[in-house]
Amino acid sequence: MTTTRTLRIGTRASALARVQTTLVADAIREDSGCAVELVDVTTRGDVDRASLAQIGGTGVFVAALRERLLDGSVDVAVHSLKDLPTTMPDRLRLAAVPVREDPRDALVAPEYQTLAGLPPGARVGTGSPRRAAQVRAARPDVTVVDIRGNVDTRLKRVTGAAEDRLDAVVLAYAGLVRLGRADEVTEVLPPELMLPAPGQGALAVECRADDEATAVLLKALDDESTRVSVAAERALLATLEAGCAAPVGALATVAGGGGVRTGGAAAHNVDLRAVVFAPDGTASVRRTATGPLGEPERLGRELAAELLAGGAAALMGEQET
Repeated sequence: MTTTRTLRIGTRASALARVQTTLVADAIREDSGCAVELVDVTTRGDVDRASLAQIGGTGVFVAALRERLLDGSVDVAVHSLKDLPTTMPDRLRLAAVPVREDPRDALVAPEYQTLAGLPPGARVGTGSPRRAAQVRAARPDVTVVDIRGNVDTRLKRVTGAAEDRLDAVVLAYAGLVRLGRADEVTEVLPPELMLPAPGQGALAVECRADDEATAVLLKALDDESTRVSVAAERALLATLEAGCAAPVGALATVAGGGGVRTGGAAAHNVDLRAVVFAPDGTASVRRTATGPLGEPERLGRELAAELLAGGAAALMGEQET
C-alpha cells in the first residue's frame, strides 16, 4: 500500500517520546511508503515539575496531544500507553497498539547493583507512587525520594553531585532499551518483586475517529497479543477507578508466550496478575486470574472486583490523606 500524503505525527519533545514516535513513523513509512512529519507538542507533564500525584497523573502527558489531534494540527498522536486515561474520547480511536517492549521496571544502582544489595538508609529515586510503594514493601529500611524529569535527568541523580546524589533510581526498562541505555541497568526487577504499571512498555497510536484513511494506514502496526494484554490491564484500572499515578500494578500475558499463536498452536487464554498497595508499602491486595483470549476486558473487570472485595479501595484511598 502506498500513498502520496504526508502524515503529521504529534509527539512530546522529550528524547524518549521522540524515539518512540520515530519507531512508529518508521513502521508507517516501511509499510505504506507514506511520508511523515513529526510535530513537537508540549504537555503539562513536560513543564510542571510537581509530583505526578499532585498534578493528577492521569492524562498530564496526553491532553495537549489529543487537543492537537482534534483540532486537525496533527493526524496521529503517539503516547506511552500507560499514560492514557482509561476512558477513550468519542472523537478519537486507538488505531494501533504496536508490539510491546519489555514491561518490567529497572533499577540503576551503580555502586550497589541490586535492590537487595542497597544498604539500610539508601536513597532510591522514583516519581511513581506505584514504584515507591513496592520499593518500600521490599525494602522498608531505605528512603524513597520523589523525583521528576526526563530519563537523562533521573539517571544523573545516581552519578551527579554528592549533595543531591541518590543511591539508586527506578525507571521503566522499556524506555532505557528504546534510548539505547539498557547497559546502565544494574537489575531488571521481576514482576514477582515489582509489578509494572498497566500498559507499561506499550505504545498507543491514536487518530481521529472519523479519519478512516489514517486508521487503515495504522492498522498494520497493531499487534493482537499486545492489544489483548493491555485491554485486560486497562479494564482492571478503569474498574478500580484508579489513575496512572495510583499504586496499582498489573501485567497480562497471552498464555504460552508472547503471541496469539505459540509453538504453531493458537493460544486461548490470558493470564492477569495485579496488586494494589498502600502508598507506604505496608499493606497490599494481590490477585491473579486467567480468562479467554476473546474477553480481556471482562477478565480485567472481574479481577478488579476481587481486588476491591479484598480491600483495595481503602488502600488506594490512603494516598489522599
